[in-house]
This record gives sequence, C-alpha cells and structure tokens, in this order.
Amino acid sequence: MRMIRVNDRLSVGPQPALSEILLLPDQEFAGVINVRPDLEEPAQPGNEAEREAADRARISYKFIPVTMPTITEGDVRSFQAAMADVGGAVFAHCKTGTRALSLYALGEALDGRMSPVEITALGQKLGVDLSAASRWLEGHRRTRPAVKGFFDPRTWSVQYVVSDPSTRKCAIIDPVLDFDEKSGATRTCNADAMLDYIAGKRLSVEWILDSHPHADHFSAAQYLKEKTGAPTAIGARVVDVQRLWQGIYNRPELHIDGSQWDRLFSDGDTFKVGSIEARVMFSPGHTLASITYVIGDAAFVHDTIFMPDSGTARADFPGGDARTLWRSIQAILALPDETRLFTGHDYQPGGREPKWESTVGTQKRINAHLADMTEEGFAAMRQARDRMLPMPKLILHALQVNIRAGRLPEPEANGKRYLKFPLNALGEAVW
Repeated sequence: MRMIRVNDRLSVGPQPALSEILLLPDQEFAGVINVRPDLEEPAQPGNEAEREAADRARISYKFIPVTMPTITEGDVRSFQAAMADVGGAVFAHCKTGTRALSLYALGEALDGRMSPVEITALGQKLGVDLSAASRWLEGHRRTRPAVKGFFDPRTWSVQYVVSDPSTRKCAIIDPVLDFDEKSGATRTCNADAMLDYIAGKRLSVEWILDSHPHADHFSAAQYLKEKTGAPTAIGARVVDVQRLWQGIYNRPELHIDGSQWDRLFSDGDTFKVGSIEARVMFSPGHTLASITYVIGDAAFVHDTIFMPDSGTARADFPGGDARTLWRSIQAILALPDETRLFTGHDYQPGGREPKWESTVGTQKRINAHLADMTEEGFAAMRQARDRMLPMPKLILHALQVNIRAGRLPEPEANGKRYLKFPLNALGEAVW
C-alpha cells in the first residue's frame, strides 16, 4: 500500500483495499480515518466495509466524509479530534491522500502552528498539491464571524459561541442546560464549557440567544444570564408558543407576553455582535416561533435544516406545519450560496463524526429532502415521515422550562422544584 509519512502520528495515502486495512496493525497503526464520501467511485469499498475491516483488525475507525470545495472548520476539528481519540499512529485516506493531508495542515494552521507558506512547503516536500488548502485558509481568514460549536451527545444538540475577532464581543446561541430525566438531576456542564471557552479567548458576552423554545433539551439561557449579565432574546412569536403550552400545561398563571426574555425579535430586526451586523429571519414551520439568526456570513438555522445527509426538521410539534417549514427553508436558501449554515442538531448518520456546518449552495445541491424537491413533494414526504417519529423524550419536561427562558420551576414549600407532566397531551403516540 502506498502511503506518505507526515510525522510519527500521521500517514496519509490513497484508497486502501480492505485487505490492506487488515495489515495496518502489522505496520504499528492504531487507527484509520476515512475522509472519502461513499460512492465517489463505483469500486471503492465504502464506509461500512472499511469499518468492518477495521473492527476485524482491532484498530480504531473514524469516518469524516468531505470534498475539498465544501470542507468546513468543523471537518478540520473533527479530523483533529479523531486523531486524538486514536491515541497512536493513524493512517488517513481519501482517493489520493490530498484531502486527508489538507485536513491535517488546516488544523495546524488554524491553531497557529503552520503558516500558509509552510502549508505550501509541506505539500512540496511530500509531493502533494495543497494549493486548495491554502486558498481555503485565505478565504476562511476573511470570513466573519468566528464560530465555535459545542456538541452535546446526550441530546444531539449543537450550541454556539459566535464572536467578532476584532472586538472580542460574542453571542451564545441555543445553550443546553444538562438534564437527566431518569434522576431528575440538572447540571451546567455544557454551559460551563462555553464559559470556559469564552474566558480562555478573553471574550465578553453581548447576547444570549435562543432560536425557539426547544423540545429536546432545557435552555441554559437563564443560568448564563446570571453568570454573564448579558441580555436574553428570542423571536417575538414565542408568545404564541406560550399561549399554546399554557393550555397544555394548564398554567393560567403563566405570563404569555414574552417578558421572561429581555428582547423579542421580529422578522427583519437587526442587532450587532461586536462590529458585525446581524439580522433576524422569521422561520416558522418546525415551531410557531422559530427564527434564524444571520450574523455576518453565518446563518444559525437550528431545527429548520440539518446537515445535507440528514435532511430537514420535523413539522409535527404543536403549532408546526410542513408547508410553512418549506417556505421558511426557501427563504434561507435564497441567501448567498457561500453563506455558512449552522444547524442545531446532528444525528451522525452512518456513524460519522458530528458535523454542523454547511453552506447554502451545498444544501441546495445535495440535501436529502430539498434537492429537486417541490413544495407539494416536500409536504407529503415530511408528513409521512413525521407520522413515524416518536416525540422527543424530553418534550414535556423541556417546554415548561423553555417557555420561561430557561427558568426552572420555583421551589415549593419544601424547597424542592417540581416539573408538571401532562398525560395524553400530544395525541396518539408512536410507540
């Protein structure tokens, strides 16, 4: 098997045969990283076959499918994390080895250990054309804002710290408050990880933003407000969601005017993260109140559009509507093709590493639910698919917290807090 030794930890090369993967332990490799999407060529083994071969060889296997034009910082970070997880020598491959080496070089550059000139020199030394990686890096350095995603594997959620490099101001988007439904315990691990990152980067928080009242995790907005003093915000149509769930929970005392947040955004409203212009797009369909935050060249779409291999969000929650979701998605896809899209969940199809960044252009070309689709077809697909989906396990736990901006119920006379759990509130269940 032909391979290029980059350093003691990494070698890269072209597509290996399955028999060659079985021999990697004999060459003292502890893992293989496949960065090649399935079906690039008819004869390639593919993800599942490579995973099985790696399992037989008793070495680690990671799948991070990328193409050079669509590589994101999230892909680069996933490659770094995969190398760290292996804990030994790694063989990374694509069709020729160029993408694998590019992911490594870009990680070194993003972390300040390699300059663009050194990327070119590395490619020349190893006989690999890294000019596309150099162009990616130059374009990346011109993009604003800086985006750091935090993936929560318990809820498949992605939270964001979005910052302006020039002013070090930042916004937190869709933070998760940890909750264990089996024990009723809450923790702040996710939120504290973001606060640690913010402190380490010497950022100051200007906004704590929710895209909608979440059904699959508790919001940490209130906790973070107490820690940072930053204002909270959500879409103005949250009042409709409050009114709806006020009835479901039978909570006549609940304020349904959105006063639990410091600001309610309407469609077209503008604000800033540091010096970066931001605006709000009303994006209903998944919920009545869903909004998209467009901050510089980045749009935070949360539960509207997923990664292209996962499609789109469901539209069967109370107040949801498939046709409304389609129209919201079309408005997002009308943004410039190079707009970066950041989704709020990733369910890791095929067992790949978590991903959350794409572009408008990529979504239009290859999203499983959108490419070559009509409104009629989308609505039929979405409704049929949603009928087969069980409700999120935390929906009845989470909404009573999230329609109050992440505030937990007030303690009762014994000092304990209690959640209210209505029975048979959401129609017929998918068991």
